[in-house]
Amino acid sequence: MGYRILETDDIPAYLGERGHWEDLADIRVREVSDGNMNRVFLASSADGTRSLAVKQALPWVRVAGPSWPMNPDRADAEARAYEQVAKVAPDKIPAVHGYDPENYALVMEDMSDLEVLRTLLNEGAAYGPHTSARIGEFVAQFSFATSDFGMPSAERKALIAASVSPELCKITEDVVLSEPYVEHEHNHWHPGLDDLAAAFRADTRLRTEVADLRHTFMTSAQALLHGDLHTGSVMVGRREDAPVVRVFDPEFSFVGPIGYDLGLYWANVLVSEERARALGAPSDHAEQLRLSWEAFEAEFRRLWPTRVDTFFDDAYLDRFLRRVWTDSVGYAGTEIVRRIIGFAHLTDLTTLPDPVPASRRALLLGRELIVRREELTDIEAVRAVVESLG
Repeated sequence: MGYRILETDDIPAYLGERGHWEDLADIRVREVSDGNMNRVFLASSADGTRSLAVKQALPWVRVAGPSWPMNPDRADAEARAYEQVAKVAPDKIPAVHGYDPENYALVMEDMSDLEVLRTLLNEGAAYGPHTSARIGEFVAQFSFATSDFGMPSAERKALIAASVSPELCKITEDVVLSEPYVEHEHNHWHPGLDDLAAAFRADTRLRTEVADLRHTFMTSAQALLHGDLHTGSVMVGRREDAPVVRVFDPEFSFVGPIGYDLGLYWANVLVSEERARALGAPSDHAEQLRLSWEAFEAEFRRLWPTRVDTFFDDAYLDRFLRRVWTDSVGYAGTEIVRRIIGFAHLTDLTTLPDPVPASRRALLLGRELIVRREELTDIEAVRAVVESLG
Protein backbone atom coordinates (compact mmCIF):
# COMPACT_ATOMS: atom_id res chain seq x y z
CA MET A 1 0.00 0.00 0.00
CA GLY A 2 2.88 2.39 0.75
CA TYR A 3 3.21 5.28 3.15
CA ARG A 4 0.03 7.17 3.96
CA ILE A 5 -0.57 10.02 6.37
CA LEU A 6 -2.99 8.85 9.02
CA GLU A 7 -5.96 10.97 10.05
CA THR A 8 -8.12 10.63 13.14
CA ASP A 9 -10.80 8.68 11.29
CA ASP A 10 -8.19 6.20 9.99
CA ILE A 11 -6.97 5.09 13.41
CA PRO A 12 -9.65 2.49 14.29
CA ALA A 13 -9.20 0.58 11.03
CA TYR A 14 -5.42 0.97 11.27
CA LEU A 15 -5.30 -0.55 14.75
CA GLY A 16 -7.56 -3.35 13.56
CA GLU A 17 -5.36 -4.08 10.54
CA ARG A 18 -2.27 -4.19 12.76
CA GLY A 19 -3.92 -6.58 15.22
CA HIS A 20 -3.98 -4.15 18.13
CA TRP A 21 -7.77 -3.85 18.52
CA GLU A 22 -10.66 -6.23 17.82
CA ASP A 23 -13.89 -4.37 18.52
CA LEU A 24 -13.47 -1.41 16.19
CA ALA A 25 -16.88 0.01 17.09
CA ASP A 26 -15.59 0.49 20.63
CA ILE A 27 -12.73 2.86 19.71
CA ARG A 28 -12.77 6.59 20.48
CA VAL A 29 -9.90 8.56 18.90
CA ARG A 30 -8.59 12.08 19.42
CA GLU A 31 -5.48 13.82 18.11
CA VAL A 32 -3.13 15.19 20.75
CA SER A 33 -0.18 16.31 18.59
CA ASP A 34 1.91 18.83 20.47
CA GLY A 35 5.57 18.71 19.40
CA ASN A 36 7.29 20.14 16.34
CA MET A 37 7.73 16.96 14.37
CA ASN A 38 4.95 14.34 14.50
CA ARG A 39 1.27 13.54 14.86
CA VAL A 40 -0.02 11.65 17.88
CA PHE A 41 -3.43 10.05 18.38
CA LEU A 42 -4.96 8.51 21.49
CA ALA A 43 -7.38 5.62 21.01
CA SER A 44 -9.49 4.46 23.94
CA SER A 45 -12.41 2.15 24.61
CA ALA A 46 -15.80 3.67 25.33
CA ASP A 47 -15.61 2.69 28.98
CA GLY A 48 -12.03 4.01 29.31
CA THR A 49 -10.56 0.69 30.44
CA ARG A 50 -8.20 0.35 27.49
CA SER A 51 -6.14 2.85 25.53
CA LEU A 52 -3.23 3.07 23.08
CA ALA A 53 -1.23 5.86 21.49
CA VAL A 54 -0.35 6.02 17.79
CA LYS A 55 2.55 8.26 16.77
CA GLN A 56 3.37 8.88 13.12
CA ALA A 57 6.33 10.72 11.63
CA LEU A 58 5.27 13.14 8.90
CA PRO A 59 7.32 13.86 5.74
CA TRP A 60 7.81 17.41 6.98
CA VAL A 61 8.17 19.34 10.22
CA ARG A 62 4.61 19.44 11.57
CA VAL A 63 4.65 23.05 12.72
CA ALA A 64 6.05 24.25 9.37
CA GLY A 65 4.22 21.99 6.92
CA PRO A 66 5.50 20.93 3.48
CA SER A 67 7.72 24.03 3.26
CA TRP A 68 10.17 22.24 5.60
CA PRO A 69 10.44 18.66 4.31
CA MET A 70 11.79 16.01 6.67
CA ASN A 71 12.36 12.34 5.98
CA PRO A 72 9.90 10.34 8.10
CA ASP A 73 12.47 7.58 8.55
CA ARG A 74 13.38 9.35 11.79
CA ALA A 75 10.74 7.01 13.22
CA ASP A 76 13.13 4.15 12.47
CA ALA A 77 15.65 5.78 14.81
CA GLU A 78 13.01 6.17 17.51
CA ALA A 79 11.94 2.53 17.24
CA ARG A 80 15.57 1.38 17.30
CA ALA A 81 16.28 3.44 20.41
CA TYR A 82 13.24 2.05 22.20
CA GLU A 83 14.31 -1.47 21.26
CA GLN A 84 17.76 -0.95 22.78
CA VAL A 85 16.49 0.77 25.94
CA ALA A 86 13.88 -1.95 26.48
CA LYS A 87 16.72 -4.44 26.98
CA VAL A 88 18.26 -2.55 29.89
CA ALA A 89 15.79 0.04 31.24
CA PRO A 90 12.24 -0.94 30.23
CA ASP A 91 10.79 0.86 33.26
CA LYS A 92 12.01 4.23 31.96
CA ILE A 93 10.32 4.32 28.53
CA PRO A 94 6.77 3.82 27.31
CA ALA A 95 5.87 0.26 26.34
CA VAL A 96 5.99 -0.14 22.56
CA HIS A 97 3.38 -2.53 21.18
CA GLY A 98 4.47 -2.40 17.57
CA TYR A 99 6.31 -0.47 14.87
CA ASP A 100 5.09 -0.10 11.31
CA PRO A 101 8.13 0.87 9.17
CA GLU A 102 6.04 1.31 6.03
CA ASN A 103 3.98 4.09 7.61
CA TYR A 104 6.63 5.20 10.12
CA ALA A 105 4.13 4.71 12.93
CA LEU A 106 4.56 3.46 16.50
CA VAL A 107 1.77 1.95 18.58
CA MET A 108 2.60 2.64 22.19
CA GLU A 109 1.47 2.85 25.76
CA ASP A 110 -0.93 5.71 26.44
CA MET A 111 0.80 8.04 28.88
CA SER A 112 -1.97 10.62 29.13
CA ASP A 113 -2.29 9.89 32.85
CA LEU A 114 1.21 11.34 33.24
CA GLU A 115 2.36 14.96 32.89
CA VAL A 116 5.14 16.46 30.79
CA LEU A 117 7.87 17.53 33.20
CA ARG A 118 8.31 20.97 31.61
CA THR A 119 4.60 21.69 31.94
CA LEU A 120 4.66 20.90 35.65
CA LEU A 121 7.78 22.99 36.26
CA ASN A 122 6.30 25.94 34.38
CA GLU A 123 3.26 25.69 36.63
CA GLY A 124 5.49 25.99 39.68
CA ALA A 125 5.72 22.35 40.71
CA ALA A 126 8.92 20.91 42.15
CA TYR A 127 10.84 18.02 40.68
CA GLY A 128 9.70 14.68 42.02
CA PRO A 129 12.12 13.09 44.50
CA HIS A 130 13.25 10.49 41.97
CA THR A 131 13.01 12.27 38.61
CA SER A 132 16.55 13.48 38.03
CA ALA A 133 18.10 10.35 39.49
CA ARG A 134 16.02 8.25 37.12
CA ILE A 135 17.21 10.40 34.21
CA GLY A 136 20.82 9.87 35.25
CA GLU A 137 20.26 6.13 35.53
CA PHE A 138 18.54 6.09 32.14
CA VAL A 139 21.50 7.75 30.42
CA ALA A 140 23.97 5.42 32.15
CA GLN A 141 22.07 2.22 31.38
CA PHE A 142 21.33 3.16 27.77
CA SER A 143 24.80 4.49 27.00
CA PHE A 144 26.76 1.73 28.73
CA ALA A 145 24.77 -1.00 26.97
CA THR A 146 25.39 0.53 23.54
CA SER A 147 29.03 1.54 24.11
CA ASP A 148 32.25 -0.39 23.47
CA PHE A 149 32.11 -1.31 27.16
CA GLY A 150 28.72 -2.99 27.03
CA MET A 151 28.51 -4.37 23.50
CA PRO A 152 30.83 -6.71 21.52
CA SER A 153 32.79 -4.93 18.82
CA ALA A 154 31.08 -6.46 15.78
CA GLU A 155 27.62 -5.86 17.23
CA ARG A 156 28.57 -2.28 18.08
CA LYS A 157 29.76 -1.53 14.57
CA ALA A 158 26.51 -2.89 13.16
CA LEU A 159 24.57 -0.63 15.53
CA ILE A 160 26.63 2.39 14.47
CA ALA A 161 25.98 1.64 10.81
CA ALA A 162 22.24 1.18 11.38
CA SER A 163 21.99 4.31 13.49
CA VAL A 164 23.51 6.79 11.07
CA SER A 165 21.05 9.69 10.88
CA PRO A 166 22.60 12.37 8.66
CA GLU A 167 19.50 14.51 8.29
CA LEU A 168 18.67 14.76 11.99
CA CYS A 169 22.32 15.07 13.03
CA LYS A 170 22.69 17.94 10.57
CA ILE A 171 19.78 19.68 12.29
CA THR A 172 21.61 19.47 15.63
CA GLU A 173 24.97 20.43 14.11
CA ASP A 174 23.36 23.52 12.63
CA VAL A 175 20.50 24.58 14.92
CA VAL A 176 22.32 23.89 18.20
CA LEU A 177 26.01 23.95 17.36
CA SER A 178 26.55 26.72 14.81
CA GLU A 179 23.56 28.88 13.79
CA PRO A 180 23.17 30.87 17.06
CA TYR A 181 26.74 32.16 16.63
CA VAL A 182 26.31 33.45 13.06
CA GLU A 183 23.72 35.41 11.10
CA HIS A 184 20.96 32.93 10.19
CA GLU A 185 17.29 33.10 9.28
CA HIS A 186 16.38 30.54 11.96
CA ASN A 187 17.67 32.76 14.76
CA HIS A 188 15.33 35.06 16.65
CA TRP A 189 15.24 36.60 20.10
CA HIS A 190 13.57 39.17 22.29
CA PRO A 191 14.59 42.72 21.30
CA GLY A 192 15.91 43.19 24.81
CA LEU A 193 18.66 40.71 23.96
CA ASP A 194 19.95 42.43 20.82
CA ASP A 195 23.25 43.38 22.42
CA LEU A 196 24.01 39.89 23.73
CA ALA A 197 23.04 38.21 20.45
CA ALA A 198 25.43 40.52 18.61
CA ALA A 199 28.16 40.02 21.21
CA PHE A 200 27.89 36.24 20.95
CA ARG A 201 28.24 36.40 17.17
CA ALA A 202 31.37 38.52 17.55
CA ASP A 203 32.89 36.39 20.34
CA THR A 204 35.74 34.48 18.67
CA ARG A 205 36.64 32.52 21.80
CA LEU A 206 33.06 31.37 22.23
CA ARG A 207 32.82 30.36 18.58
CA THR A 208 36.04 28.32 18.78
CA GLU A 209 34.81 26.46 21.86
CA VAL A 210 31.46 25.75 20.23
CA ALA A 211 33.32 24.51 17.16
CA ASP A 212 35.19 22.07 19.40
CA LEU A 213 31.93 20.77 20.88
CA ARG A 214 30.43 20.58 17.38
CA HIS A 215 33.36 18.49 16.13
CA THR A 216 33.07 16.17 19.14
CA PHE A 217 29.37 15.77 18.38
CA MET A 218 30.19 14.89 14.78
CA THR A 219 33.00 12.41 15.49
CA SER A 220 32.67 10.89 18.98
CA ALA A 221 30.71 7.65 18.60
CA GLN A 222 30.60 6.74 22.29
CA ALA A 223 27.09 5.29 22.61
CA LEU A 224 23.56 5.37 21.25
CA LEU A 225 21.93 8.57 22.49
CA HIS A 226 18.39 9.77 23.00
CA GLY A 227 19.51 12.89 21.14
CA ASP A 228 16.81 15.30 22.38
CA LEU A 229 16.64 14.70 26.13
CA HIS A 230 14.96 17.76 27.61
CA THR A 231 12.19 18.32 30.16
CA GLY A 232 9.64 18.18 27.35
CA SER A 233 10.77 14.61 26.60
CA VAL A 234 10.10 13.36 30.13
CA MET A 235 6.74 12.41 31.60
CA VAL A 236 6.18 11.96 35.30
CA GLY A 237 3.41 10.97 37.65
CA ARG A 238 2.29 8.18 39.96
CA ARG A 239 0.82 4.78 39.28
CA GLU A 240 -0.29 2.45 42.01
CA ASP A 241 1.09 5.05 44.43
CA ALA A 242 4.64 4.72 43.05
CA PRO A 243 6.55 7.46 41.19
CA VAL A 244 6.77 6.98 37.44
CA VAL A 245 9.33 8.57 35.09
CA ARG A 246 9.14 7.91 31.35
CA VAL A 247 11.55 9.20 28.71
CA PHE A 248 10.05 9.44 25.23
CA ASP A 249 10.60 10.91 21.73
CA PRO A 250 14.11 9.55 20.97
CA GLU A 251 13.74 10.22 17.23
CA PHE A 252 17.02 12.16 17.15
CA SER A 253 18.76 9.02 18.41
CA PHE A 254 22.19 8.32 16.94
CA VAL A 255 25.60 7.15 18.14
CA GLY A 256 27.43 10.11 19.63
CA PRO A 257 28.96 11.64 22.79
CA ILE A 258 27.23 10.61 26.01
CA GLY A 259 27.61 14.09 27.46
CA TYR A 260 25.20 15.46 24.87
CA ASP A 261 22.20 13.75 26.49
CA LEU A 262 23.17 14.80 30.00
CA GLY A 263 23.97 18.31 28.81
CA LEU A 264 20.54 18.79 27.26
CA TYR A 265 18.85 17.78 30.50
CA TRP A 266 21.10 20.03 32.56
CA ALA A 267 20.42 22.99 30.28
CA ASN A 268 16.71 22.61 30.83
CA VAL A 269 17.21 22.27 34.59
CA LEU A 270 19.26 25.46 34.68
CA VAL A 271 16.76 27.40 32.55
CA SER A 272 13.86 26.24 34.72
CA GLU A 273 15.82 27.52 37.70
CA GLU A 274 16.04 30.94 36.05
CA ARG A 275 12.27 30.90 35.59
CA ALA A 276 11.71 30.09 39.25
CA ARG A 277 14.14 32.79 40.29
CA ALA A 278 12.42 35.37 38.06
CA LEU A 279 9.07 34.53 39.63
CA GLY A 280 10.46 34.61 43.15
CA ALA A 281 9.42 30.99 43.59
CA PRO A 282 11.18 28.42 45.77
CA SER A 283 13.46 26.28 43.66
CA ASP A 284 15.04 22.86 44.04
CA HIS A 285 16.38 22.93 40.49
CA ALA A 286 19.98 23.40 41.60
CA GLU A 287 19.92 20.05 43.31
CA GLN A 288 18.88 18.27 40.12
CA LEU A 289 22.30 18.50 38.48
CA ARG A 290 23.86 16.74 41.44
CA LEU A 291 21.16 14.08 41.62
CA SER A 292 21.33 13.27 37.90
CA TRP A 293 25.13 13.20 37.73
CA GLU A 294 25.56 11.13 40.91
CA ALA A 295 22.97 8.62 39.67
CA PHE A 296 24.63 8.47 36.24
CA GLU A 297 28.09 7.96 37.69
CA ALA A 298 26.96 5.40 40.28
CA GLU A 299 25.08 3.34 37.67
CA PHE A 300 27.93 3.49 35.15
CA ARG A 301 30.37 2.35 37.85
CA ARG A 302 27.97 -0.41 38.90
CA LEU A 303 27.88 -1.70 35.34
CA TRP A 304 31.63 -1.37 34.78
CA PRO A 305 32.58 -4.88 36.05
CA THR A 306 30.36 -6.33 33.29
CA ARG A 307 32.35 -4.61 30.49
CA VAL A 308 33.14 -6.81 27.51
CA ASP A 309 36.72 -5.54 27.14
CA THR A 310 38.69 -5.60 30.38
CA PHE A 311 41.68 -3.84 28.80
CA PHE A 312 39.79 -0.73 29.90
CA ASP A 313 40.80 -0.63 33.56
CA ASP A 314 39.40 1.30 36.52
CA ALA A 315 41.81 4.18 36.01
CA TYR A 316 40.51 4.57 32.47
CA LEU A 317 36.94 4.61 33.79
CA ASP A 318 37.83 7.62 35.95
CA ARG A 319 39.27 9.40 32.91
CA PHE A 320 36.30 8.51 30.76
CA LEU A 321 33.78 9.81 33.30
CA ARG A 322 35.70 13.09 33.62
CA ARG A 323 35.44 13.48 29.85
CA VAL A 324 31.70 12.82 29.93
CA TRP A 325 31.31 15.39 32.71
CA THR A 326 33.22 18.07 30.77
CA ASP A 327 31.28 17.40 27.59
CA SER A 328 28.01 17.57 29.53
CA VAL A 329 28.83 20.99 30.94
CA GLY A 330 29.72 22.32 27.49
CA TYR A 331 26.67 20.91 25.75
CA ALA A 332 24.46 22.31 28.50
CA GLY A 333 25.81 25.73 27.58
CA THR A 334 25.14 25.31 23.86
CA GLU A 335 21.57 24.18 24.50
CA ILE A 336 20.87 27.17 26.74
CA VAL A 337 22.18 29.58 24.12
CA ARG A 338 20.26 28.11 21.19
CA ARG A 339 17.01 28.04 23.16
CA ILE A 340 17.21 31.81 23.66
CA ILE A 341 18.80 33.31 20.53
CA GLY A 342 18.49 30.39 18.13
CA PHE A 343 15.58 28.26 16.95
CA ALA A 344 12.82 26.67 19.11
CA HIS A 345 12.71 28.71 22.30
CA LEU A 346 11.73 27.44 25.74
CA THR A 347 8.34 28.28 27.22
CA ASP A 348 10.11 28.37 30.60
CA LEU A 349 11.34 31.81 29.57
CA THR A 350 8.95 33.00 26.85
CA THR A 351 5.91 32.80 29.15
CA LEU A 352 7.45 35.01 31.85
CA PRO A 353 5.85 38.45 32.29
CA ASP A 354 9.25 39.92 31.38
CA PRO A 355 11.52 37.26 29.89
CA VAL A 356 14.53 39.53 29.40
CA PRO A 357 16.29 39.48 32.82
CA ALA A 358 16.09 35.69 33.16
CA SER A 359 17.07 35.22 29.52
CA ARG A 360 20.11 37.47 29.94
CA ARG A 361 21.27 35.55 33.00
CA ALA A 362 20.75 32.25 31.22
CA LEU A 363 22.66 33.39 28.13
CA LEU A 364 25.62 34.54 30.22
CA LEU A 365 25.52 31.24 32.12
CA GLY A 366 25.49 29.32 28.84
CA ARG A 367 28.60 31.13 27.65
CA GLU A 368 30.44 30.42 30.90
CA LEU A 369 29.58 26.73 30.73
CA ILE A 370 30.92 26.53 27.18
CA VAL A 371 34.18 28.42 27.53
CA ARG A 372 35.03 27.28 31.08
CA ARG A 373 33.90 23.68 30.90
CA GLU A 374 37.43 22.31 31.47
CA GLU A 375 37.82 24.19 34.75
CA LEU A 376 34.27 23.58 36.05
CA THR A 377 35.15 20.16 37.41
CA ASP A 378 32.27 19.52 39.81
CA ILE A 379 28.75 20.54 40.77
CA GLU A 380 29.97 23.15 43.23
CA ALA A 381 31.96 24.91 40.51
CA VAL A 382 28.89 25.07 38.27
CA ARG A 383 26.75 26.34 41.14
CA ALA A 384 29.34 29.04 41.87
CA VAL A 385 29.02 30.29 38.29
CA VAL A 386 25.22 30.40 38.59
CA GLU A 387 25.43 32.36 41.83
CA SER A 388 28.05 34.74 40.44
CA LEU A 389 25.56 36.00 37.89
CA GLY A 390 23.52 37.66 40.64
